[in-house]
Amino acid sequence: MESRARRRLALLASHVSPPARTLPTCLSASACASHTNRDKQMKKGDSSDCVFCKIIGGEAPAVKLYEDDESLCILDTYPLCHGHSLIIPKCHFPSLATTPPSIIAAMCSKVPLISNAVMKATGCDSFNLLVNNGAAAGQVIYHFRPTFT
Repeated sequence: MESRARRRLALLASHVSPPARTLPTCLSASACASHTNRDKQMKKGDSSDCVFCKIIGGEAPAVKLYEDDESLCILDTYPLCHGHSLIIPKCHFPSLATTPPSIIAAMCSKVPLISNAVMKATGCDSFNLLVNNGAAAGQVIYHFRPTFT
């Protein structure tokens, strides 16, 4: 069973991860991705132990499916179904309301690429796109992220 799961993960990763490319010299990695700048981005009252910030900073493990300057897509640690994945911004924003529209747009623009790869790898013909925004909506970790289930 484990080898089947590894094959599925390898297939998923091969469909999601873009080919390696060199960034033009005018572009660089997001300033929010660095540990120092990430700490500056934390909003007052937010905990510096945000698991998504630790993943982005390389301090916590995750299975990465896609990454660019603004966002990271990972497999959920406690999946509700096969292919359950999360798209997270590289800067800490506790909710949809505090996330800049440009970051939301950048994350949402990756939905077709990621969802098609997840559906192909899992053999599904459809998916859910969900945002838990606030405690009443089921948000547990206060770092904005759409979820595929």
